Amino acid sequence: MLCLRRDKGPCSHRFLKISRSITFRNINSQSCLASCKYSEINVIIKIHDTVEKIGRSLVQHGRYNDRIYLMKLHGGETDKVFEYIGALLQKHSYSKIFAKIPSEAQKFFREKNFVKEAEIPRFYNGHSKGLFLCNYLSPGRKYQKEQTKTKINNVLTMARKKALSLHNLTLPAGFSLERLDDSHGKKLAALYKKVFPTYPFPIYDSEYLLQSMRETSVYFGVFFENKLVAASSAEMDVEAENVEMTDFATDPDFNKNGLSLVLLDTMEHEMKKLNIKTFYTIARSLSYGMNITFSKRGYTYSGTLINNTNISGKIESMNVWYKHSC
Repeated sequence: MLCLRRDKGPCSHRFLKISRSITFRNINSQSCLASCKYSEINVIIKIHDTVEKIGRSLVQHGRYNDRIYLMKLHGGETDKVFEYIGALLQKHSYSKIFAKIPSEAQKFFREKNFVKEAEIPRFYNGHSKGLFLCNYLSPGRKYQKEQTKTKINNVLTMARKKALSLHNLTLPAGFSLERLDDSHGKKLAALYKKVFPTYPFPIYDSEYLLQSMRETSVYFGVFFENKLVAASSAEMDVEAENVEMTDFATDPDFNKNGLSLVLLDTMEHEMKKLNIKTFYTIARSLSYGMNITFSKRGYTYSGTLINNTNISGKIESMNVWYKHSC
């Protein structure tokens, strides 16, 4: 039986910046997982943590976020994925497993001590519920100071007070918005590097951004005098008909112009054209601006992921918000 517990104390390395020297890998799960070994098939790009395909499922893991993140679980691959997760835990002492799964698979996870931190109804193809589950492998990873809990609650209270309080969603004079393409890669990476000291994915790397543009993400940017001053992305799961509204960044010199609201409104309209049924975000729990932005656009709060993500220089808790397109 797979054991997911470890009895080591809090990880002192959690808040260190980790060298970006990891690669994408494609895993032949049939032969490789059986022996807990795998061979590197195709190196795409060096990133913070490893992102690996196991069959048609997707797993991210590494020291940067000090976790295993089951990003996508394909039907019929649960045993295969857990065998690989077990192999990872034999090699690395990560302090959290975070899993985004359909509700139909929850019995398997519950039996392995996973608990629910958030859920989104009609997450998969407008029908099946999506669950955000976790297993804490270190006591320190699930610990929150009372002061932090109070701050998160204060952010949520303020965000809820602003629900649907939309004003004019037009850009101020002199600003323009456009969909970004390969020609914007370096400007986009520079903006993200300016805004975020750390980030859970390698958005400072223009090569990574271009790769994601060619695969599942659509980026939008706001310009002022030909300078990229704000951006965001819609990371689509076309098969499941949902999209994560993410990677919002505004140059500090251009805050308080409502640019994130305009970007979110634009992305929603574009995703509706593609028949995407569910919009969601995983927002920094202590960010008044981002939580208020989603509340204003009619998103519903559905839970907090405790000490989940390396962003802006430390591991932070994240709030999940969602909205259905119709």
